[in-house]
Amino acid sequence: MATSVDANAAVVDTENPAISCDDESSSHLVQRANWLRAALLGASDGLVSTASLMLGVGAVKADVRAMVMSGVAGLLAGACSMAIGEFASVSSQRDVEIAQLERQAKRGGEEERALPSPVKAAAASALAFSVGALVPLAAAFIGNYRLRIGVVIAVATATLAAFGCMGAVLGRAPVARSCARLVLGGWVAMSVTFGLMHLFKASGI
Repeated sequence: MATSVDANAAVVDTENPAISCDDESSSHLVQRANWLRAALLGASDGLVSTASLMLGVGAVKADVRAMVMSGVAGLLAGACSMAIGEFASVSSQRDVEIAQLERQAKRGGEEERALPSPVKAAAASALAFSVGALVPLAAAFIGNYRLRIGVVIAVATATLAAFGCMGAVLGRAPVARSCARLVLGGWVAMSVTFGLMHLFKASGI
């Protein structure tokens, strides 16, 4: 479920006067686009994993409370997992960059670099996952069992399609293919989870 956030900041080359303000602005725009794409991936992870978990529980037990509680547990566990993984990853990256800066300083280099923040990266990952997880969770309060399952799948599908469109626009990729890939992946995850758990129920395990 983990999603990697590119937290590298722009490098200011003080020895190259050819760098213009336009180059710096373009670099900042690229960084913002990368952060947004990473956020979309995190939200997609939260949506697919939580919807699949809720449908898996729903395949075994039709109770509204069971599905809601499974969704809440999935949100909390996934957000914590994303935050911890991102914090460890960005902390390691930060240590490497600090070591590089220290070596450059010893050689007389004057390169400036904004170091990535593990805390900010962890918070961003947890928030993105939580936002995605809230989408299917909001549809889990419907009393009718069949309608609840259908709404969870429909809402998850529509949101995944929207995420795919936004990701395609940011990455300048074909929109239809990006949407289809994300939606089909979500369907596979939800179908496998629901189907296997339904088999467990049928077998009496």
